[in-house]
Amino acid sequence: MTVSIYNTLTRAQEPFVPQEEGKVKMYVCGPTVYDYIHIGNARPVIFFDVVRRYLENTGYDVSYIVNFTDVDDKLIRKAEQLGTTVPEVADKFIAAFNEDIEALGVHKATRNPRVTDHIPLIVDFIQGLVDKDYAYESGGDVYFRTNKFDEYGKLSHQNTEELQHGIRIEVDERKEHAQDFVLWKAAKPGEIYWASPWGDGRPGWHIECSAMAREYLGDTLDIHGGGHDLQFPHHECEVAQSESLTGKPLARYWMHNGYIHINNEKMSKSLGNGISVRELLKRTKSSAIRYFMLATHYRSPLNFSDDTIQQAENSIERIANCAGNLRHRLNSLASADVFEVGASSGNAELDARLAAIQGQFEAKMNDDFNTPDAITALFELVSEANNTMQRQDVTANELSALLALIEQFDKTLGLLPNVAADELLDEQIENLIIERTEARKAKNWARADEIRDLLAAENIVLEDTPQGIKWRRK
Repeated sequence: MTVSIYNTLTRAQEPFVPQEEGKVKMYVCGPTVYDYIHIGNARPVIFFDVVRRYLENTGYDVSYIVNFTDVDDKLIRKAEQLGTTVPEVADKFIAAFNEDIEALGVHKATRNPRVTDHIPLIVDFIQGLVDKDYAYESGGDVYFRTNKFDEYGKLSHQNTEELQHGIRIEVDERKEHAQDFVLWKAAKPGEIYWASPWGDGRPGWHIECSAMAREYLGDTLDIHGGGHDLQFPHHECEVAQSESLTGKPLARYWMHNGYIHINNEKMSKSLGNGISVRELLKRTKSSAIRYFMLATHYRSPLNFSDDTIQQAENSIERIANCAGNLRHRLNSLASADVFEVGASSGNAELDARLAAIQGQFEAKMNDDFNTPDAITALFELVSEANNTMQRQDVTANELSALLALIEQFDKTLGLLPNVAADELLDEQIENLIIERTEARKAKNWARADEIRDLLAAENIVLEDTPQGIKWRRK
């Protein structure tokens, strides 16, 4: 089956056909790096990570670009508050962002271009718009003429009159039209700035992504993604300025994820109900956060509460326990060869059920990346594995077939718990359990108790089974 994507531009679900066979050019708007990311930021980070993973797992070569906005009014204010510089603020929160997404199991992008590394490129882009009469200078600022781009509003499906009356636009006599947006901002006293043909200043927000996306992926992207809140004005303005300059579509497929609410209220600074990823990770497993984000379809609103995150924790534990039990049973049997998904387990009925579950998973992922239904397929696989493990005559190949498929699904979803760098590795735990068993046989109770306490401190739970001692992480 072919992947199909709901395209925000056409408001229809369409078969995904990249421009170049086997290759995908994908751009997702990244953070403005003035603070730690919150769970609203984490939703596109996690979801588009899954999109990228799935495309790669199905054979595509994905060029995945996520930018950093490292100069902006918010960074300038933060630098003033902290008594530091804009670059120092950006460096601090870019490092924090990378730490947080690594903790969430998110794969690094192909590139993370920073605005401040691309100022000449952005200036050239703006100059190109000025030369084509799509932009004009006024008082040291440069604005885009929205009324010259006839299709302005086509992404958010609003006409110019609706845009005029539907958004708050400050009266600015420097603009030819109220909805014209800034491409270059003249520097105010004391602000960070760069030289340009229009005077000292810095780029506007929208132009950054247009220039960097074009630099690394060309005139037309295959997929452009981001949060629902970016449809207008950010992505709408990207479309206008990019297509005015190149005469080509900016992106073939536009994807936007829904909002996150906190206890059924919209997350906002005015309500003070934002939750940073960094704080959430102190009390919640990263795999549970991923599960929470993926258990609802990406285009639907998502509600965060203590109950929903606890449900995610419980679900992750069920998946992790199943994978752990499979590994434990395999260790208790004669070792099987490395098992490939789709190879025969020696049990034709099991193979047929696994093929059906795999088909279900792929069909749901192909259907606009329907992760909740793909997770349903994963739980069918977990149930199949748990039932199979009840048999006393289960074979290593049967266990390997089940585990291989769980791990195959997890290459896309990333739900099996990550082991942090400071946690004990599986091999270390196994060795400690062997050492404890030997200590108990030798009646070295002090050492046995010491190892027990060490494992408990690392949240390792030991369980006696007919096949020997089994362990799992809490």
